[in-house]
Amino acid sequence: MVHGAGCRFISDNRTEVDRDFAADGSEVFDIWRLRRHGLSLPETVDVTDEDLRAAVRSLQPLLDEVRPGWFSVAN
Repeated sequence: MVHGAGCRFISDNRTEVDRDFAADGSEVFDIWRLRRHGLSLPETVDVTDEDLRAAVRSLQPLLDEVRPGWFSVAN
């Protein structure tokens, strides 16, 4: 399903992967999309937004925070 400036994929087992695209065409995601992904997994992962944000920020420099709360794979 294409919506807005992004794309959401739903697998046969109902797992969701959702991303948006930045103006330069790079794929970006936010905490809301990570939460939805975790909740859609066969074994649900439900953590707080603060824990998600801390986990993603701990992956820097592999990920860049392209604007507050939005992340992309580093170039």
